[in-house]
Amino acid sequence: MKILRILHTYYGFVVFTLLFLILFPLFLIPIIFPKQFHMVGMLNRWWARLLFLAILLPYKIECRAKLDRKRQYIFCPNHFSYLDIATMGFNPVDAIFVGKNDMENIPLFGFMYRKLHITVNRLSLKSRVKTMFRSSQAIDEGKSLMIFPEGGIVSKHPPHMAKFKDGAFRAAIEKQIPIVPVTIPFNWIILPDHPVLMLKRRLMKVIFHEPIETSSYSMDRIDELKNKVFAVINQELEHENR
Repeated sequence: MKILRILHTYYGFVVFTLLFLILFPLFLIPIIFPKQFHMVGMLNRWWARLLFLAILLPYKIECRAKLDRKRQYIFCPNHFSYLDIATMGFNPVDAIFVGKNDMENIPLFGFMYRKLHITVNRLSLKSRVKTMFRSSQAIDEGKSLMIFPEGGIVSKHPPHMAKFKDGAFRAAIEKQIPIVPVTIPFNWIILPDHPVLMLKRRLMKVIFHEPIETSSYSMDRIDELKNKVFAVINQELEHENR
């Protein structure tokens, strides 16, 4: 059984890489022509569907409310696995990632990620400030954002989340953009972050909850907003992992 999981994991990595190489010329379009940024969401959805189909992982996307593709949102998913990034490719709304800069050094992929998404070195104050500015600028350009509010894969005891950071909520309040909590309940089982990265075949599920409007929130209520989003995701995690 273990050898099959090892082979499946290597196969999944190869498929991920081949699909990226096939799609890379199309990713160049929004890189060269930034006004075509909506293509990023479309390409991510193609990539996600093809990936999960090719590596034989069943998936289910559940939207608790109809999301308006003409509106902007900040999507906040829990984060326990590297598979979460591919999973968020299923986002029905075109959006870009705001995340750690770990992948910038991967040949070709790092170039694409750096050009189309917003990266941050959380150990650098200068980088964090720059990321806040770029996120604000991206919103002003009409883009929706996907931000892992835990700040990375930091929880030592999934499916229990780590404390949320302020960034996503500060941006949502400042720009008066709804936040969409997102629950990814099983990726910590399918591709655990430790002790080793090894795929396990089971249903991948992602739940896009009802948007939380931020028009009534001010910066002095940021903790209240964080707690509300945390509670929505946590309740679903507890329900799905009973």
